[in-house]
Amino acid sequence: MEIHRTILSIAAAALAVTMGADAQERSSNLPPQVLQEIAKVEAEIDRTEAQAIERLAAPPDNQIQQIELLGKLMLYDKALSVNRNEACAFCHMPETGFTGPVSELNRTMGAYPGSVRTRFSDRKPQSHAYAPLSPVLHYNAAQGDLVGGNFWDMRATGRRLGNPAAEQAQGPPTNPVEMALPDIACAVYRASQRPYRALFESVWGPQSFAIAWSVNVEQVCNRPSPPAAADPLPVHLSPIDRGRVGATFDQMAQSIAGYEASAEVTSFTSKFDAVLAKKAQFTPQEQQGYDLFRGKARCNECHRDGGPGEDPLFTDFTASNIGTPANPRLPYYGEDRPDALGYVANPLGSSFVDGGVGTFLSNGHLLSQPSAVDARWLKLAPGNQARIQVPTLRNVDKRPDPAFVKAYGHNGYFTSLKQIVHFYNTRDVLPRCEPLDPGEGTTCWPAPESTANMNSSKVGHLGLSDAEEDALVRFMQTLTDGFMH
Repeated sequence: MEIHRTILSIAAAALAVTMGADAQERSSNLPPQVLQEIAKVEAEIDRTEAQAIERLAAPPDNQIQQIELLGKLMLYDKALSVNRNEACAFCHMPETGFTGPVSELNRTMGAYPGSVRTRFSDRKPQSHAYAPLSPVLHYNAAQGDLVGGNFWDMRATGRRLGNPAAEQAQGPPTNPVEMALPDIACAVYRASQRPYRALFESVWGPQSFAIAWSVNVEQVCNRPSPPAAADPLPVHLSPIDRGRVGATFDQMAQSIAGYEASAEVTSFTSKFDAVLAKKAQFTPQEQQGYDLFRGKARCNECHRDGGPGEDPLFTDFTASNIGTPANPRLPYYGEDRPDALGYVANPLGSSFVDGGVGTFLSNGHLLSQPSAVDARWLKLAPGNQARIQVPTLRNVDKRPDPAFVKAYGHNGYFTSLKQIVHFYNTRDVLPRCEPLDPGEGTTCWPAPESTANMNSSKVGHLGLSDAEEDALVRFMQTLTDGFMH
């Protein structure tokens, strides 16, 4: 384990060097290929936003569609980040199933840079498609499991707003390594200056932005989070205006969740859906993969394909530690020194271990905390340490072209669907090796990042042949939306 940590430390240091020696805005020191891809993604975000703004000239007369349009406009709005350079969509683009759209970042780092381009998260972006269909986080005593919520660690519980996806949308705006606004009031202030203000007021009411802003609000909102400990709400407002800010921020989040739940994002248009509707047929290999998925490979025990009264969402909304190795490519391991603004994202450096749901329940160090922790669940923390939410497999292989690299696992350790299937199959069969070993990922695996609560009943020794692994991949490729039009 000590050698493992040393390799992580070396890898993190190497990344820090490639990103530049000083702690200023080092986006220009990201590799040229990454910068080229980022520029393409940003151009696509701008194009999508411009098309959505055009729709404001004749907005839909149906309130639900108005809310969806507002949500789309906010998801593609770069102005809602501290440096006005990062929309929510930067980490969630449709061509990749609403997850990370930069192939080279997926291949080399796993995580994405925030609005402050030298700051990276500790995890890869999740898909927000189908996320609004997750139940409000609750404890199912019969199965001894927490079920629901959003984020890899379930920390967007939905307990306050009744919608985990809405509470998830409230995390990134003030997360220091994402959009990095110092105060939720800054998101509301920035939204009040945007072209969609009039539509927002017509949907949610004229009080939404009827706020007496402090004279220095612009200056305050241009300084990245986190705010000073002595001034946690740096936009100074009257109690009534602070209340309005909170309500409007909730309505912004509910609008975003409304768009994420729309047929444009959560569409059920895959080949799998067409087969269910008897409008298409699986190939023999796809059918073999589906039979394995439901049988020998045991995938369906967590990534459920539906049942009586249950949509085929390919998750059971529980959490599991599948024993994923640490990803030494994460820049987060090198974020253990103050940046130009004095912020240290990861005080633990290379010794950081992702505690998953357990860390959330014990109110540990989290980059963003959109939902309050239910104190009655504290006793569940040890049993949930290192457990990560089971993601939907819908759009798991959606990509703009066959050469595009997608990252898998909460930390982006895996860079192909075949690789993660091979891991599920052989985790406990192949020998252990150190990270960066020549055989890593094919003939050996590094140790799990954490062995706490590790899933040993459904993962690790499935006895699948190489051809059966391939069939599983082929089946999961039928879960890509866009097949039915």
